[in-house]
Amino acid sequence: MQLKYDKITIRNATVEDAQRLSNWWNNGAIMVHAGFPNGLGTTTEEVEEKIKAESDKSTRLHIILYDNRAIGEMNYRDIGNNMCEIGIKICATDMQNKGLGKVILSIFIDGLFNELGYQKIVLNTNLNNKRAQHVYEQLGFQKIRINLGSWKDQLGDLQSSVDYELKKQNYVRYL
Repeated sequence: MQLKYDKITIRNATVEDAQRLSNWWNNGAIMVHAGFPNGLGTTTEEVEEKIKAESDKSTRLHIILYDNRAIGEMNYRDIGNNMCEIGIKICATDMQNKGLGKVILSIFIDGLFNELGYQKIVLNTNLNNKRAQHVYEQLGFQKIRINLGSWKDQLGDLQSSVDYELKKQNYVRYL
């Protein structure tokens, strides 16, 4: 899937992106919100294999470009019954807090609903990530549950998460 809007492009990740993805995933400052303050410790070769194994029908990593510069990544995973789970990270710190998240997610959600035919999108985020929750709720995601003390991060600290879902009819587009 390749999606474009203004200066933003979302495209399928390729093996040529493996080094960049590995660098981002191994950076604790980028991965802290996902519960990995020490990074994932993954190799470029492992990322290459992951990308080679993907298909548009089940799971796919995407690179987010702004003005042809890679600034982040997102993904979806088919979970059956016309539903998918998504994730997003704007990894370039100079591109964070600029209002791009709502637009990038809108582009991606449009593609998932209109090109791939999904009827529901789900995601979860750390309960402490209030900024992300605000963005998700503006797009029409509904809070389904809060999972208090449901997992431990790499440092052994107990964390809580919030589960969200977005039905196509509740989607608020920000384009």
